[in-house]
Amino acid sequence: MLVKVFGSAIHGVDATTITVEVSVDKGIKFFLVGLPDSAVKESQQRVRSALAYCGLKMPRQQITVNMAPADIRKEGSAYDLPIAIGILAASDQLKSETLTRCVIMGELSLDGSLQPITGALPMAIQAVVEEFDSIILPMSNAKEAAIVEGISIYGARNLEEVVRHFNDGESLPQIVSNPKAAFEQAYQNSGVDFSEVKGQDNVKRALEIAAAGGHNVILIGPPGAGKSMLAKRMATILPPMSMEEALETTKIHSVAGILPRGQALVAHRPFRSPHHSVSNAALVGGGSYPQPGEISLAHHGILFLDELPEFQRSVLEVMRQPMEDREVTISRAKHTVTYPSSFMLFASMNPCPCGYHNHPNRDCTCPPGAVDRYLNKISGPLLDRIDLHVEVTPVKFKEISNDSPAEKSGLVRNRVLKARLIQSERFTHQHKVHCNAEMGSKLLRSVCQLDEQSRTMLETAMKRMNLSARAYDRILKVARTIADLGESESVEASHLAEAIQYRSLDRSDWGV
Repeated sequence: MLVKVFGSAIHGVDATTITVEVSVDKGIKFFLVGLPDSAVKESQQRVRSALAYCGLKMPRQQITVNMAPADIRKEGSAYDLPIAIGILAASDQLKSETLTRCVIMGELSLDGSLQPITGALPMAIQAVVEEFDSIILPMSNAKEAAIVEGISIYGARNLEEVVRHFNDGESLPQIVSNPKAAFEQAYQNSGVDFSEVKGQDNVKRALEIAAAGGHNVILIGPPGAGKSMLAKRMATILPPMSMEEALETTKIHSVAGILPRGQALVAHRPFRSPHHSVSNAALVGGGSYPQPGEISLAHHGILFLDELPEFQRSVLEVMRQPMEDREVTISRAKHTVTYPSSFMLFASMNPCPCGYHNHPNRDCTCPPGAVDRYLNKISGPLLDRIDLHVEVTPVKFKEISNDSPAEKSGLVRNRVLKARLIQSERFTHQHKVHCNAEMGSKLLRSVCQLDEQSRTMLETAMKRMNLSARAYDRILKVARTIADLGESESVEASHLAEAIQYRSLDRSDWGV
């Protein structure tokens, strides 16, 4: 008897429906075909043990399992459950009338219990696209999939429950979720606030501009000046994610298998902070069978690179193209995957190896030329892609000991939200442009028209600082954001002047 059961395979951050065809015929062998990897091939032993533990029989006949389409590689142990259900249906131990409208995925333990899988959210989305009626998943993944509307999500704890669902009409518990309510419930206070940062008003202003326009930023200052502290509070002034952004980010975290168990949605903007020993593949994604890297896990959030010059130069250089295109394409001999990577880069660094160059109270102990060599660890093309270069100075004792309350993150975020609303209305008809940092050159020229005074100022700055064409665009984008924060329809000379001052590392005298 031939039976078809439907499963799903993950390719990048999207899913593809897989048909698991099971045939039971005369003979004694077990065949598993359709380009399975080692984990899928090992399913025979897990399925045999799970069936026996649940009081079911593994047919003493020839079993052929084909996973179609056969040219797509099948990875992981999540195919255990559809293979087991297919064997039971093909051997007349399970009613197969409703199998054609259901997607089934899950990993079996030897005792028949179901283990969590990765990629449940994209699987559910694809099942809706292909108009399936329901999807059966391990209970720990059901809440995640229930965010998707238009399909019935059933959670199962073991193989016995799934068998009774089809044979005895003992329906599995249907998991229902209100996406908006789940989103609002998950978005809670992060526990840190901008008001905890003493002094540093000029740096806070720069970070407010960065948050309002989605700009990349680098902080340069001595140890203990508060660079990491500011970075960890950056997310508190960013606008909350929209439902669309939350779903996109959740898909990536689901595929990577890092979505916390029982959590349905990534509601907070991600904050990823890899160590400086990170490899190329870990940062941008890769491997023999590509997985998302840190830049994709930071999608719609912040990628914090602390002590930027300590990262391997080759690692930093691979970020250049994803920072421009906001997606990364990983190519292998047999397949290519594309992961979204629209992140805000937040970097920090000391001004020199000892950390005290230009310090007001301590002398720099670095030998001559060390400052330039230290800065040269970061390439010019990468610095060009960072919009705001901000110098952080040590906080004075008077500011540290001041007990008067500073401005809270909520107040700053309100101003950021107003600026983002202006940008949202401006880019209503633009594809994949949501903030000023995402503007292309053609769009930039139309929304950042300069008067004669501003044009002369920018020309002078470019000649004195020897700025590139990319830096020119970055200055205009930052100036447009400053104008949006001031609710100004046009970019004025004062906005441009403030934007130019945030190109500290482009000054020829910076390392002197």
